[in-house]
Amino acid sequence: MGHLRDLPKSQLGVDIEHDFEPRYITVRGKGELLAKLKKQAKVAQKVYLATDPDREGEAISWHLSKVLNVDESKTARIAFNEITKTAVKDSIKNARDIDKNLVDAQQARRVLDRVVGYKISPILWRKVKKGLSAGRVQSVATDMIVRRQREIDAFEPQEYWTIDALFKEKFSARFHGKEKKIALEDKRQTDGILAELKGADYVVKSVKRAEKKRNPAPPFITSTLQQEASRKLNFNSKRTMSLAQQLYEGVNIPGRGVVGLITYMRTDSLRISNEALGAVRGFIKNEYGDKFLPGSPRFYRSKKNAQDAHEAVRPTYVEITPELAKNSMDAPLYKLYKLIWDRFVASQMESAVLDTISVEITANDYIFRASGMKIKFAGFMKLYIEGRDEEEEKAKQLPDLAEGQRLNLSKLVPEQHFTAPPPNYTEATLIKAMEEEGIGRPSTYAPTISTIISRGYVNRKGKTLFPTELGTIVAGLLAEYFDKIVNMKFTASIEEQLDSVEDGKRDWVDVLRDFYPDFSVALDKAEAEIGQVELKDEVSDIPCEKCGRMMVYKIGRYGRFLACPGFPECRNTKAIVVEAGVNCPVCGAKVLIKKSKRGKVYYGCERNGNGCEFMSWDMPTDKKCEKCGAVMVKKRFKGQERIVCSNKECKKTARKGKKG
Repeated sequence: MGHLRDLPKSQLGVDIEHDFEPRYITVRGKGELLAKLKKQAKVAQKVYLATDPDREGEAISWHLSKVLNVDESKTARIAFNEITKTAVKDSIKNARDIDKNLVDAQQARRVLDRVVGYKISPILWRKVKKGLSAGRVQSVATDMIVRRQREIDAFEPQEYWTIDALFKEKFSARFHGKEKKIALEDKRQTDGILAELKGADYVVKSVKRAEKKRNPAPPFITSTLQQEASRKLNFNSKRTMSLAQQLYEGVNIPGRGVVGLITYMRTDSLRISNEALGAVRGFIKNEYGDKFLPGSPRFYRSKKNAQDAHEAVRPTYVEITPELAKNSMDAPLYKLYKLIWDRFVASQMESAVLDTISVEITANDYIFRASGMKIKFAGFMKLYIEGRDEEEEKAKQLPDLAEGQRLNLSKLVPEQHFTAPPPNYTEATLIKAMEEEGIGRPSTYAPTISTIISRGYVNRKGKTLFPTELGTIVAGLLAEYFDKIVNMKFTASIEEQLDSVEDGKRDWVDVLRDFYPDFSVALDKAEAEIGQVELKDEVSDIPCEKCGRMMVYKIGRYGRFLACPGFPECRNTKAIVVEAGVNCPVCGAKVLIKKSKRGKVYYGCERNGNGCEFMSWDMPTDKKCEKCGAVMVKKRFKGQERIVCSNKECKKTARKGKKG
C-alpha cells in the first residue's frame, strides 16, 4: 500500500524556521482506505501494526498510530522477515512498541531529501528547463554516469601486441618474455621477437599442478539480487523488485494455499536464521548426499552498517523447489524464484575442488606460459555459479605434459590489440558502485535508477546507461554549485548519520541543523551566478506533417515524445511510434505499441482516431475466433504462451506450441 501520510507535493511542507518540523497530509487516493481502517480500529479489541521490517515500514506504523488515534503505549508493533505462519505467530508473541529511533531516521531522510529537491529544483526550472528535478541520491548517481562517460571520451587507446604459440599437441601458450614480462608495444618490436623465435625448439620447462578450492557466493542481499538478475535474467532493477515483492507477498501453491516464498527483499544483511540453516542442510544431505554438505554451516559476514535484524534474501521453505512451484507462476516470476533458491542452497553446499595446471615453455631465451583447469569435484557448482560483469577468461584443459618434453609448434600467431576504456555503467555495475561508495540503501537503488531515466538525465540502451546532454548539463551545474552537498562523500556521510539516528546516538533534527547553513549559502550563490542555459533538442528523422520541420525529442511527465521545433507557431506533437510487427485485425493497418498515462503497455491501430478504433491490452494476432469472430490475442498462462479469444464471454482457447 505504501505511505498513507506524507509531505504535500504542492509545497515544501517543512518549517525550516521551526526546527524543520514536517507537515504531513493524507496521501491523495488513500482517504477511503484510511476511513475503512478507522472504522475497523474503533471496534477492534487490539490493533497490530504489521508493516515492513525497515525504516519506511516503521514510519508507516507510526503514521498509522497517529491517524487511527491508537495510544502508542497500547500499540503492538509486530515485524517479520517472511510471511509464513510461524513467523507471523512468533511476531505477535513478541509484539513491541514502535521504534521511534527508526521512525526518526526515516523522517530525517524524508525531510532532507525534500529540502534538497524542493530548493534546488526551482533553480533548474528557471535556469535550464521546466520540470527538472534534483535529488540528493539521484544527482550523485547521475554524476557517476556522467563522470564515467567523460573518462571514456577522454580515453586514449594504447597499442599492444600478443604472440600465441599453437602446438600440434592441441593447446596454445602465450608469450611472456624472459624472467620478467616483456610488454610488446608495437609491430616492429613484435616482428623482432618473431625473427628471434624462428627455428626455436619449444621445450616444457616446468609443470606445476595444484588443487584449488572455490567457495560459493553468499546468499542474496538487495543489491546483489538486482545485479545478478540483470546479468543472468536481463531484468532491470525495478522489475526485479516488483517480482520479488510478489514472491514475498505470496504465490498460490497447490496443496499449501498462498505462501510467501521468499524473505523480505530489502535487506543488506547476510544473516541466516538457525531454523533456515537446519532446513537447507537437511535438504542438501537428502537431495545431493553427504559429500555435498560441509561439516558445519557457512556463516557470511555482513558489511559494517547492515541491518542485522533482517536476514538475507532466501526461500522461506527450501522444500518448495523451483520445479515444484513452476506451474504456479509465470515465467519471469519462476526465473527470479529459481535464481534466489539456487543461490541460497548453493551458499550452504561444499566447496568446489579444481585441478589447476601451470606450464612454462622455453623457446631460445624466451618463455611462453599456459594454464588450465578442470573440475575435480563440482560441489556447489553443480547447482549455481555466480555471474560476472566482465568477460571471464575461460580456463583451458591442457594435455598431460611433462618437464623436458619437446613440443611440436604448429604456428605463431601475432595479434595487435588496443587498450579499452572503462565500460559504461550498467544497472548492475552502477548498483554495485553505489553500494561500495555507501550511496543509498537497499530500498533506494531501484527507484533512483528509474528516476534518472524518467527525468531524461540518462538513457538506457540494452543494459548500458548513457548520460544525455540534459543529464550532463545538470550534473555539471550541481557539481559546480553544490559540490559539498551533492557528492559521494557527503551522501555516504549522511547515510552514516542516519544510521546514528537509528541507533539512538543522534537527534534527527541535529542532522538537518548541521546540513542547512552551508546549503543555504550554496543556494544563494547558485541563484545569483547561474546564467540561462540553452539546451539543444535531439533532432529526429521524422518531419512534422503540419509544417515540414524535422521533429525533435522532448520529455514530458509520461516519458519521451516528438514535438515540432516551430513552437509556438506550430504546436504539433505526437507519440514515439513503435511497431508491434503485426497488422490490425480490423482494418489491416499497422499495430503500434503504445503506453497509457499510467505507463501500461497496450496495442493500438495506427489509424486510432482516424477511422479505426482497435485497441487491446494483449498482443493481437491476425486470427479470428471460430466461435464468436472476435480477435485472437496472445496471453501467458503459467509460463506458457497461448492464443486466446479477446472476448471475455468466449471460452475458446488454442494452445500455441510449447513453453516459451
